[in-house]
Amino acid sequence: MAAPRPPRVDAAAEEVAATAAAAADWPALAAAATPCVACPELAATRQHVVVGDPPRGGRARFALIGEAPGATEDDTGRPFVGKSGQLLDLLLAEAGLDRAEAAVLNIVKCRPPGNRTPKTPEVARCSGWLRRQLELLDPPVVVALGLSSAKWFLGPRTKLGEARGRPHDVGGRAVWATYHPSAAIRFGPAGAPRAGLLEDLTSVARSLAP
Repeated sequence: MAAPRPPRVDAAAEEVAATAAAAADWPALAAAATPCVACPELAATRQHVVVGDPPRGGRARFALIGEAPGATEDDTGRPFVGKSGQLLDLLLAEAGLDRAEAAVLNIVKCRPPGNRTPKTPEVARCSGWLRRQLELLDPPVVVALGLSSAKWFLGPRTKLGEARGRPHDVGGRAVWATYHPSAAIRFGPAGAPRAGLLEDLTSVARSLAP
């Protein structure tokens, strides 16, 4: 499968893509993304641009990519630090994965008002940042958390139930689509999303084993 293409772009999306492509390294990209105002509604209501967390050293062993920041992430400027992030950390540990070895990112870097689903133009405008992050950190494995993330990699007609459980070759990376930890919280500890997320993370851990 070819590398993912973003939704139809406008001038703002093209400007973001050009700015991101010019960033030579992670600090330069983070500095360029932090003042982004490509999406006026998001820029007006956010507290922070949540650029994402690189791994502690060098190339990412894998990447965790969600939809967009929530309230706690917007407050702190860091991804997956609220209730969803706490559950994600727990399940990563159960699966035998180390978050410190991962790039932790989102498709959209600013919190949508009321935690609504990002709009298609917002995804398009933010895609340049994510594409450059993937180029810089070069993770061989990507875990797409939730349907929005899965669609970014696998296409707009993706159905999560059909896509999960196996890797998809996307631009030379193994992309695993799975449930977002917020769905695992919503359906409870005995719900299918939590069990499925743990199952998929465990499969990812096996695929990374030497």
